[in-house]
Amino acid sequence: MASYSANTKREKKVFDTEDDVAKAMAEYTFNLSKKFCKKRGYFTIVLSGGDLVLWLKKLLVPEYAETEWSKWHVFWVDERVVPLDDKDSNYKQTLDSFLSEVPIPTSNIYAIDQNCAALGDAKGAAIVYEECIKRLVNQNIIRTYKSSGFPQFDLQLLGMGPDGHMASLFPGHYQIKEKASLVTYITNSPKLPPKRITFTLPVINCASYNLMAVCGEAQADAVAKVFKDDFNLPSARLTADTQAIWYLDKAAASKLPSECL
Repeated sequence: MASYSANTKREKKVFDTEDDVAKAMAEYTFNLSKKFCKKRGYFTIVLSGGDLVLWLKKLLVPEYAETEWSKWHVFWVDERVVPLDDKDSNYKQTLDSFLSEVPIPTSNIYAIDQNCAALGDAKGAAIVYEECIKRLVNQNIIRTYKSSGFPQFDLQLLGMGPDGHMASLFPGHYQIKEKASLVTYITNSPKLPPKRITFTLPVINCASYNLMAVCGEAQADAVAKVFKDDFNLPSARLTADTQAIWYLDKAAASKLPSECL
């Protein structure tokens, strides 16, 4: 697995506006969907919450009408352990904003366990989600990464918070150090709601393609710290074991050191 050291190389592209980031993310996703559907007959995509699910609506234009939605398998890099119809649910936000608009089979959309979510059972939800992933690995829907045995999703779309967290891996919390499990959980998230499940760092870094999309001035300090190799920030530990790229708007990139521009 990857190690963390100074001068870690991070590929990035800076766009004028948030809308430009969203359009570029849609194009990137479409091209990879086309590639993997042709190559494997499946496309495994991992989503985040927040603005990213709104940006996915850029795929709903005639330019991408050839998207093979029936071959998509959709997962979440993290999820809030709340009922699936709760406004804080990443699943519900994505369903309302995007999934309800495209013909992805319901059986190909992998929300967290409904019972665990309703009960607020974060540990149980993590266990069940990990079991789901392992089952799909055994069915060859999800590949594994080289000899590590960790699942290798085709594309993971990530975001970063102003504190530098990604998924539900937060600075100063032990979950960032988890190396054995595929999915872990947190019950005291510094960002509400407090109960969440999240992919572990090894799983995140094993994706064939990782796209970190970050927009807004509120993220600029954290972006600068990441590109200065501040590994106290979980997002700085997103490595290019396979392919990782950062899409930034000018506001998010505004405090990057000059050598990174």
